[in-house]
Amino acid sequence: MSKTRAIGRWALTGLMINTIIGSGIFGVPSELIRLVGTFSPWVFIISGLVVAAIVACFAEVASQFSEGGGPYLYVRTAFGRLTGLQIGWFTALAPIAAAAAQANLFVNYLAGFSSNLGVGANRALVILALIGLPLAANGLGARVGKGLSSLLVIAKLLPIALLILVGLLHAGRNVPVPTVPAGSAYSAGAWFGAILLGVFSFGGFEDPLAATGDVDKPRTSIAFALAMSLLACVLVYTLVQWVVVAALGNAVSERPLAAAATVWLGPSGGAFVAVTAMLSTAGSISAILLAAPRILSALAQNGDAPRLLGRASNTTGAPVVASIAVALVIVALAITGTFPMALALTAGSMMVMIIGVCAALPRLRALHPSADAMRMPFGRVLAAICIGVSIVLLLQLNAREAALIAVTAFAAVLNWLLVRNRAQSS
Repeated sequence: MSKTRAIGRWALTGLMINTIIGSGIFGVPSELIRLVGTFSPWVFIISGLVVAAIVACFAEVASQFSEGGGPYLYVRTAFGRLTGLQIGWFTALAPIAAAAAQANLFVNYLAGFSSNLGVGANRALVILALIGLPLAANGLGARVGKGLSSLLVIAKLLPIALLILVGLLHAGRNVPVPTVPAGSAYSAGAWFGAILLGVFSFGGFEDPLAATGDVDKPRTSIAFALAMSLLACVLVYTLVQWVVVAALGNAVSERPLAAAATVWLGPSGGAFVAVTAMLSTAGSISAILLAAPRILSALAQNGDAPRLLGRASNTTGAPVVASIAVALVIVALAITGTFPMALALTAGSMMVMIIGVCAALPRLRALHPSADAMRMPFGRVLAAICIGVSIVLLLQLNAREAALIAVTAFAAVLNWLLVRNRAQSS
């Protein structure tokens, strides 16, 4: 009996939009203003073009697979187990670092109500509680964890839509003109750093690809969903950044959307956006704590990771060991790092994953020249360009961020040494 594929092209588009527009948009605008000031709305347009080339490569590669697995499966098929494990670990690191960034963002918005909660031991306790509660909920099983993570989905969309609407109504007659403050200039490094964060903001489109096995007509549906979701998100992000710049100019705030809402709607508007930002952030962290441990657990169950990570609860089936490990890493990154550091680490992990998938495009063409798959015009050229751009963006990481990337790559190699003689599950 054939498996029912319940996810159509529009449903897949919605899933991708939901995973792309995460809680990061509540903090990224200020980082972009810090880097390139009032020119920052252009970052999302430029980044959108970069991501469009990346999406084209993903669409061709993904069209050759009808089973789930996403980037890990694509790269493993193209280059073998070691390279596939590298991508598997970075695919797991990206959401883990994103959760650490979101935990810091939560604390930043909470500190707007009580500054004492944003520093020292109080900050650490808030982060522990923020990670511990969904960890406990997910330990009760996927049903409870899924209910918690999906309960507040609208919380991240409502304030964004409100801010765009109010900002357009109030700022429509006062279009912000990009300017460079006297005595300063924006370097090429600042622009590359801004584009790195811009590309990060479009991350998440690859997550639903892990569910390819449930997608109806995956060859055409995936390409359609990738294109439509990217177009929608470029529009939303550019408008959000434009509205924030119209309200704040070159000023930088740890709570940019709340600060912009305060300009247009007063303190009550800013408080509303701050509360919904915290709810959205908590919901995103809960979703990551539900999904990320299952990436590691799946690797273990397939023979591609230490079996300990695959150990599950006898009553709920939840991946207990992987969940605790993921939570501990998130807490460590959140407490010892900052929002910009965690953002950069997430973006760096994404760049590694993108390099792997784009490199798989010409390799899969060579391995399966007659495959019934989509063939992007100038696909090899696009793949080479995307790899080159990703390498340039990776070079924008500072020493600490680069060290964490290197540690992850080393952990993947150790993982391979442990399992290389173990048979893989089919």
